[in-house]
Amino acid sequence: MLPLSGQETELRDALRRDVEKLAGEIGERNVWRYRALAAAADFLEGSFAKSGYQPCRQGYEVAGVTCYNIEAEIQGSDRADEIVIIGAHYDSVEGTPGANDNATGAAAVIALARLFAGEKRSRTVRFVEFVNEEPPYFRSSQMGSVVYAKHCRKRDEKVVAMLSLETIGYYSDERGSQKYPFPFGLIYPSTGNFIGFVGNTLSGCLVRDLVASFRRHTKFPSEGGALPGIIPGIDFSDHWAFWQQGYPGVMVTDTALFRYPYYHAREDTPDKVQYDRLARVVAGLGRVIVDIAG
Repeated sequence: MLPLSGQETELRDALRRDVEKLAGEIGERNVWRYRALAAAADFLEGSFAKSGYQPCRQGYEVAGVTCYNIEAEIQGSDRADEIVIIGAHYDSVEGTPGANDNATGAAAVIALARLFAGEKRSRTVRFVEFVNEEPPYFRSSQMGSVVYAKHCRKRDEKVVAMLSLETIGYYSDERGSQKYPFPFGLIYPSTGNFIGFVGNTLSGCLVRDLVASFRRHTKFPSEGGALPGIIPGIDFSDHWAFWQQGYPGVMVTDTALFRYPYYHAREDTPDKVQYDRLARVVAGLGRVIVDIAG
């Protein structure tokens, strides 16, 4: 990989700091560790506010406690009714500090929000931190992104793109480090050094646009796929909730369990994240957002 630019170096340091805050200092964060979950929500809300946003909380009750999605928005100009959502979940599965899954995604969302603070694009851009993505709430009515996507549909909002940043900080240059559900190992590379853009067939145009933009602007390996949603792993994040409401959604991922040896394990700690590559990916996503937000 080419050396990081000065901006990417600053981005790397900020990502490291925020991942260590979420997965190191705060640690395991979910309904069973509600104090930590609340601390994570406070930290993310405060991070948006420090960048000049007026973040808002969407609260709902789960298991006798109130859980929150956190949103920061940049209102668009001539196409303000068209909404681009950049989101990630900030909770961790029970028993793990959740550094790569998914403090990397949550930290990337606030990093991108900082990057775009004060900049108006053609389309409205929302940065959203979702709660309760992990089991037992995944694919349930209590999943944070399900609550949020249903709210968007109820208000008849025009979400034109949803990017779910999911487990984006682990890479390997070793052959055989990348696994797939059959038969995709026959098509895609066996070296896990790329970032993936994954959508269902109805999100195919969005997948193509995102991959083309990323490759145009960023020197980092990337792969894309618009595949049937029944394939294992294709729907393993918050973009699934938007599919249920008829919105196009794409997961941006290092492929999680198909590459990361510490997936859903106690060893998913901040030292496992490869921050130089994470910074390169997030910087590239910033340029992608410029393209898709107009």
